[in-house]
Amino acid sequence: MTTELTYLTWVALLTAILWVPYILNMISVRGLLDAVGYPVDPKPMAPWAERLKAAHYNAVENLVVFGALVLVTHAASVGSGATATACAVYFWARVVHAIAYTFAIPWVRTLAFAVGWVCMIVLGAQILSAA
Repeated sequence: MTTELTYLTWVALLTAILWVPYILNMISVRGLLDAVGYPVDPKPMAPWAERLKAAHYNAVENLVVFGALVLVTHAASVGSGATATACAVYFWARVVHAIAYTFAIPWVRTLAFAVGWVCMIVLGAQILSAA
């Protein structure tokens, strides 16, 4: 398996587990029945859990773009050292983004997002330059 596909797998797995802590917070705050139901006036989750939920949504939205670019890179056989590095950096940027968002670390969340975006641009540029 290529480095790009390996990191796509890691990014997908990270995205797949980000919901667990905020759902556990929801259960602890609201109780199991309200957490799985549709309460009329739900108790708010902890601020960190709300931020992690937003980070998870952002990860899902960006996984669509990142995944498509990695798959096109693989299908077009245009992988290189630059694309492998971009995928590795993208994964770690997403880890930093989730942590910084959850713990409300100023500037770091935005910087991590921007780094991930640049990584996607690197993939897109590599694809388009090979076309």
